[in-house]
Amino acid sequence: MTEQYEYVPHRLLRRRVRDIASGVEGELMAVINENVSDDTDYERWVELAYIRNASGREFTTAVANVQPAYDQPQTARGRRDGRSA
Repeated sequence: MTEQYEYVPHRLLRRRVRDIASGVEGELMAVINENVSDDTDYERWVELAYIRNASGREFTTAVANVQPAYDQPQTARGRRDGRSA
């Protein structure tokens, strides 16, 4: 059997991104082409994005779900607003 994963370069590595499937934002830590085959002879590879959220936890999503996060989180915006306490 071949290697079970390989790292893939991505233009958004170490940048703030949003997972469009969940709406969660974080830093893109890695993109990995991972072999998710079962014990059959057929190999199935998927590209997974590893994102670290604000709490420090990493989660995975499909690379197609990753987009740049240009805006700031809601809590940070509220603190800058002069009307908030």
